[in-house]
Amino acid sequence: MLTEIITIGDEILIGQIVDTNSAWIAQRLNETGIRVKQISSVSDDRQHILEALSLAASRADIILITGGLGPTKDDITKKTLAHYFGVGFKRDAEALEDVKKIVNSLNRPLTLLNEQQADVPANCTVLHNKNGTAPGMWFEHEGKVYVSMPGVPFEMMYLMDEEVLPRLKDHFNIEAIVHYNILTAGLGESFMADVLAPVEDKLPSHIKLAYLPKLGQVRLRLSAVGDDEKYLYKEVESWADQLCALIPEYVITRGDVPLEKAVLDVMINAGLKLSVAESCTGGFLSHLITKHPGSSAAYLGGAISYSNVLKMQMLGVAEDTLARWGAVSEETVIEMAEGARRNFLSNYAIAISGVAGPDGGSDEKPVGTVWVAVAGQTKTITRRFQFPGRRLQNIERAAVNSLILLLKLIREEVPNT
Repeated sequence: MLTEIITIGDEILIGQIVDTNSAWIAQRLNETGIRVKQISSVSDDRQHILEALSLAASRADIILITGGLGPTKDDITKKTLAHYFGVGFKRDAEALEDVKKIVNSLNRPLTLLNEQQADVPANCTVLHNKNGTAPGMWFEHEGKVYVSMPGVPFEMMYLMDEEVLPRLKDHFNIEAIVHYNILTAGLGESFMADVLAPVEDKLPSHIKLAYLPKLGQVRLRLSAVGDDEKYLYKEVESWADQLCALIPEYVITRGDVPLEKAVLDVMINAGLKLSVAESCTGGFLSHLITKHPGSSAAYLGGAISYSNVLKMQMLGVAEDTLARWGAVSEETVIEMAEGARRNFLSNYAIAISGVAGPDGGSDEKPVGTVWVAVAGQTKTITRRFQFPGRRLQNIERAAVNSLILLLKLIREEVPNT
């Protein structure tokens, strides 16, 4: 069962907005067992939309469309769909009531443009939108299913979950699909593939292994397709056990969670507290951690000590250390980490100092040089990194690798974590 997603709107093509709808839809379809063949973005042009619909119908069974359903003249999706199917319009009474309720809730008068939102192509089944004035539309034409939804993300998400996905499941005989994720760090993609080859080569045809690298991490994803979802899950879990047995020291966690959430979970479960001392990352590490609900159970806070003065005042770094070794040095990050752990009363503390770029480097410490220290309960460990990227990539790499170093020390010091 193949799907094509078409997003409509000049604002996408000129970069005014980012097409997050397609990514979200693709993820939900994948969870349902429906494969996406292609994702296309087209302009607010009738001929362009018609061509996109014809091409999509030639290669997919389901065509999902978002955008262009507003009340203004530049929103032409509805009229273009009527032309594509060769039909006129009808006014849907229930859709009109939905429009009236939305308008009344906003204390606005009902205009002719509002009423026309309830006019839909005559051959569609209306998908009622409880969150906006533009209804969704379901079409069945020459063995294909077409669905048109608003481009407003929360309206589209409601329609997908409440209307579209249940109808697709009823309409098609969809196989179950199961994904099993293993987050690893510390071993590159190609090296990992060599190590895992003995197990990967034995995988049955209905189970695939994907390698998804990202900034010092590799997420392994086992995907299985079949009729029995519960059996598939047990099957991929068994294969995951075999993969993990080959790389136990590199496995961070099982499950589709980001690295910082995995580390947070470990610390929360062990009753541990974390503080940070960030220099070149400027708070990015704290942002990664605190964007997750419940992070306060482990994360205390810290210092963004960008200047040498603040390194001394807030963290107790010795003036002599900075004068002799510089801010970007092993000696300085050790004192930063130990000062943060001591001053902020945490079990563990991370310190990061480096040259993020694009300038500020030297022959001794070129751009991309980053020192990380993690102060623990029995010792402090350090590591020097030489990152090849630009400023933002260097900042992100520094934060990610500091978390990997933190988890390594926790596992050394705290049994059963």
